[in-house]
Amino acid sequence: MRGFDTRFTLQKLEVFCVVAELQSITRASEFLCVTQPVVTSHIQTLEDKLGAKLIRREGRGIVLTAAGLRALKWAQEIVTRTHELERELSGSAPNIPGAVIASSMSVGSYQLPGIICDFQASHPDGLVKLSISNPHVALEATRTGECDFAVVIISPDQNLDGLALHPLWDEPLLLVSAVNSQWVPKKVQRDQISQLPFISTNNSSVMQKLEEGQLRANGITSRRVIMALGHPEAQKEAVRRDVGVCFFFKSSVIHDVDRGDLQPIETPGLAMSIPLYLVHRKDKELSLFQEELKQHIKSARPAGVIPFKDRQEIANLSTAKGTF
Repeated sequence: MRGFDTRFTLQKLEVFCVVAELQSITRASEFLCVTQPVVTSHIQTLEDKLGAKLIRREGRGIVLTAAGLRALKWAQEIVTRTHELERELSGSAPNIPGAVIASSMSVGSYQLPGIICDFQASHPDGLVKLSISNPHVALEATRTGECDFAVVIISPDQNLDGLALHPLWDEPLLLVSAVNSQWVPKKVQRDQISQLPFISTNNSSVMQKLEEGQLRANGITSRRVIMALGHPEAQKEAVRRDVGVCFFFKSSVIHDVDRGDLQPIETPGLAMSIPLYLVHRKDKELSLFQEELKQHIKSARPAGVIPFKDRQEIANLSTAKGTF
């Protein structure tokens, strides 16, 4: 009978879950900030101890075998329950109700703080923690129990198995330039956009994939990206220096525009917005405090956002990923 030994650690299960989520050894190593051989070694150790192949290569990525799918459910359960227990027991004041939210960059930096502050005003005895990273990290934290739920943007290729999605609102995208930019007048036509120099995010980021999808839906099949920066504030600085133009969530630049630091560009006939979701595990048992916070966020309507209207997009995600 196979037994567990000291090589069979929570860390190996976490690595396996990340590999399964990202469907790539390479992306998992980048996400975990370790080398590919380290990731491969963890997976091989699990396979040796379980006596079954868990993954197989397919194209440039990997897919789970039948044994891998069964092992993933088991690993996710162990990792999730362990992280949740650690969070609950490590608090300095266990009688204080609390919630941990993971969020993607723009909404976590510009929209959620005000919403959380409003909630805290009516729940002064609770503690809300907000972790800001990127959608992949936020969803993985939700899946593993490091947070209670996430507020994120989502690309169609993300793994949403076992997660429940609640639509919140659409974030309008503004095309923004430096004031009196050398590159663009205050108004540009749709066919001029592909020629502009763009500041964007990393090529593999969810935000860039969603931007590109919105542009293609508007008949713009390509654009000229000259710089990729990882945070909206860094992108703003590049735009202020007139390096190029950039799409931003309206909520992230509205104050800069009001102060006259940045210039919105009129784009006749081009209306772009990105939907935002609240996500938690389907089997997550929310406390009363967490449920109230969830409902508060769902009912929030920050200034300038668009009520969520594209129900077909949820249906498409559901069909593609089996999440509902």
